Amino acid sequence: MRIACLGGGPAGLYFAISMKRRDPSHEIVVIERNRPDDTFGWGVVLSDETLDNLARNDTASAERIREHFAYWDDIAVIHRGVKTVSTGHGFCGIGRRQLLILLQQRARELGVELRFETPIEEDDIDAYRREFDLVIAADGINSKTRERYREHFKPDIDTRACKFVWLGTHQTFNDAFTFIFEHTEHGWVWAHAYQFDADTATFIVECSEDTWRRFGFGEMSQQESIAICERIFARHLDGHSLMSNARHIRGSAWINFPRVLCERWSFENVVLMGDAAATAHFSIGSGTKLALESAIALADYLHSEPNMADAFSRYEDERRLEVLRLQSAARNSTEWFEQVERYLDFDPVQFNYSLLTRSQRISHENLRLRDPEWLASAERWFQVQAGNPGSDRAPMFAPFALRGLKLANRVVVSPMAQYKAVDGCPTDWHFVHYAERAKGGAGLVYIEMTCVSPEGRITPGCTGFYAPEHEIAWKRLCDFVHAETPAKLCAQIGHSGPKGSTQLGWQEMDAPLPDGNWPVMAASAVPWSERNQVPKPMDRDDMDRVREQFIAAARMADRAGFDMLEIHAAHGYLLSSFISPLTNHRDDEYGGSLDNRLRYPLEVFHAVREAWPDDKPISMRISANDWVGEEGVTPAEAVEIARRLKAAGVDICDVSAGQTSTRARPVYGRMFQTPFSDRIRNEIGMATIAVGNIYDVDHVNSILMAGRADLVCLARPHLADPYWTLHAAARLGDRGVSWPKPYLAGRDQLYRLAERNEGLV
Repeated sequence: MRIACLGGGPAGLYFAISMKRRDPSHEIVVIERNRPDDTFGWGVVLSDETLDNLARNDTASAERIREHFAYWDDIAVIHRGVKTVSTGHGFCGIGRRQLLILLQQRARELGVELRFETPIEEDDIDAYRREFDLVIAADGINSKTRERYREHFKPDIDTRACKFVWLGTHQTFNDAFTFIFEHTEHGWVWAHAYQFDADTATFIVECSEDTWRRFGFGEMSQQESIAICERIFARHLDGHSLMSNARHIRGSAWINFPRVLCERWSFENVVLMGDAAATAHFSIGSGTKLALESAIALADYLHSEPNMADAFSRYEDERRLEVLRLQSAARNSTEWFEQVERYLDFDPVQFNYSLLTRSQRISHENLRLRDPEWLASAERWFQVQAGNPGSDRAPMFAPFALRGLKLANRVVVSPMAQYKAVDGCPTDWHFVHYAERAKGGAGLVYIEMTCVSPEGRITPGCTGFYAPEHEIAWKRLCDFVHAETPAKLCAQIGHSGPKGSTQLGWQEMDAPLPDGNWPVMAASAVPWSERNQVPKPMDRDDMDRVREQFIAAARMADRAGFDMLEIHAAHGYLLSSFISPLTNHRDDEYGGSLDNRLRYPLEVFHAVREAWPDDKPISMRISANDWVGEEGVTPAEAVEIARRLKAAGVDICDVSAGQTSTRARPVYGRMFQTPFSDRIRNEIGMATIAVGNIYDVDHVNSILMAGRADLVCLARPHLADPYWTLHAAARLGDRGVSWPKPYLAGRDQLYRLAERNEGLV
């Protein structure tokens, strides 16, 4: 096969090597526009796993690469003058120029033709396609091949927010991969520094666009810019200067990182590889890993599959999954640095933890495996902040207090509709359901959204707070839970609004009843769907009546014995219909601006707050993202919503998202709504509850320890296992949780099994 590799970076060179190793008869030429020793950047980082993959693919080049590696195990974070070091991370670095020289040497040994200083223009690419059987487009982040066939590859290029410049220094930082954060007269500037040979380190300087503009870096010469960076980081450089790759524009200029993802990676006999196909942000150091491992994979498939088309198909299918995993981690890491000023007031302990876990590739328990001593010290710090000095328990088992409410731990059973009520009255089903979960160890148990009126129900099976028999049934539950468990109970009250009069959850969700529908109301005459009723736009009399119903429901919840109250203002229900511009089309003082859209929900809150005891907290649940872009509530507007809730006296914000419109296009994933909680908590200093696809002990501890929420809600895990918290404690070896006395024998067996790594835990 005659093969042209367009681009002489790691992807193109290593693909040529890999193909020659499998079949020396291949005629391969690598075409590179730069000189052999031209390169941007300084060092690249590879993992032990990647090195093992290289060794299996080509022992000779892997051994030479290993000989030039600088190894380190620690990460150091310098923040507010405090240096925090954690270990067990296992990095190795090599100079990019050195890596290319080694790959060039190996390629020549195997008979690959290398053509340097050969520009590749878009018009040339068609000629290469005709001349060669296979064209590998490894021509980098600004790939001309990708641009030439844009309509086929369909690239999605997202230019990220921060500015960065890639520099080097002879201050080697040889004890750790080092992150340095410095506060300057124009804002925060930070550096990523790591050694890659005996006397040189990469030193990437990064800052927000605003800080970059205030410094005037865009108007400075290269040397002026470097001089400013040397001044900012002088005490860390120890007299060493910063250096630029002056021969390469990308090595000497401030740029914004472009995240590249293509819908397709192949077109006829052309295949994208490396940064041309997909990029991973430098903060997770995986771009070269992706390039090398993609080269190995495609070489394998070209020799294992019956034809080139099948090889391309398998390459795209199998490598894309790994690339998307890394890009997801890279996106998380990128966004953390873009938003880092949100966290810079953190204590150095929490800041370090937040940085280490930013990509979600390192979890709480993974960090314990890497550096158990540091994590134990961080857990002790968290307990001290929670008012529990002397404890070394995991964050999920730290106490939490709001007003007079004191929770034994941070685990919350989410409100989950049961659809088993009769005329709004909870039944024995509800008693058993909630009592079991209260016995299961969670600090706080929510009841489902309980409606303030018969017409405010979502379905005929929804519970209520509007009749005497409701209060009697709820009081029975509260009395039992308080007598038999340390758990506290939260009553979530709400009105269904435009989503009312619908079928039970296991029938057809949010669909109208086949018969017996009752009228619904909302902020505006906007139906949930074409099939649902058009709600009556609420007039002043409606607002007054519903407000009084909320007050009456709150008073009933208090008499029944609930410890906390939550007002449901999310998910497209009545109060949510006022907040979201998708459903609020009013032209009076309750529509238009955010302040107007919040006017009625806050009116309800103030009335409820006055009726609810001072020592009991009130939460409000909001949808922090309508998932329709700028037409609806955005995460930025959610911050402003929460800011107004906090100013009104709301004690904690339960941060959910979506379910406000059938147009929503949510981006799902584990903990996918937690970033909205994180943003609200750390931009306005409001206590928050995180929700949304949180199902693992690691999720809970990571969210809490990183300061992304104060409480963590789990829904489906508690449906599957009412004793989720007690089982989690057994997995962690935590014996501080309270078990019901009749179950102590079961507890003891569970801990014995856990110690032997047996059983359900």
